[in-house]
Amino acid sequence: MEQPRLPPLTETDMTEAQRAVYRAIASGPRGAVSGPFHALLRSPELADRLQRVGAYVRFESSLPARLNELAILVTARYWGAQFEWHAHRQFAERAGLSPAIADAIAEGRRPAALQADEAAVYDFCKALHETKQVGDAAWRAALERFGERGVVDLIGACGYYAIVSMVLNATRHPLPEGVAPPLGAIS
Repeated sequence: MEQPRLPPLTETDMTEAQRAVYRAIASGPRGAVSGPFHALLRSPELADRLQRVGAYVRFESSLPARLNELAILVTARYWGAQFEWHAHRQFAERAGLSPAIADAIAEGRRPAALQADEAAVYDFCKALHETKQVGDAAWRAALERFGERGVVDLIGACGYYAIVSMVLNATRHPLPEGVAPPLGAIS
């Protein structure tokens, strides 16, 4: 197993600015400092700004949690972010997303049994990541279901979790002890 490039800091190793951000994250809706924030604390100003964006995207989005988590899973799969996938698959299922949908995405397949709102999220996010655009049909489907605010929140989820995935991948953030990588390569 590769060692993380930026392992967690102890509070005694942190600057005052890092400690302030650490406390803000720990006392916020996440309840703890985990995942990308261990690395991001090296830049406390960036960590603080991103954690506030992430708190909105994850906990206050206009999208229902099930659909927001679906967008996160599509993003984590696109980036091959093992830690992100592991964490958010659990959140997605708790929010009501079918395990079969997560299984298909993990395998690089379009899920067979998507509800109309799930299909709108899946198609929008998949297109945005893979083509860097959203076609008219996917745009209309998302706009009709979620409105302008929902479409912007959907873009925000993809963008925020893309940066989270990049941080996790670049810093080699490990999976929890005993957890096998949940995502295989997509051929």
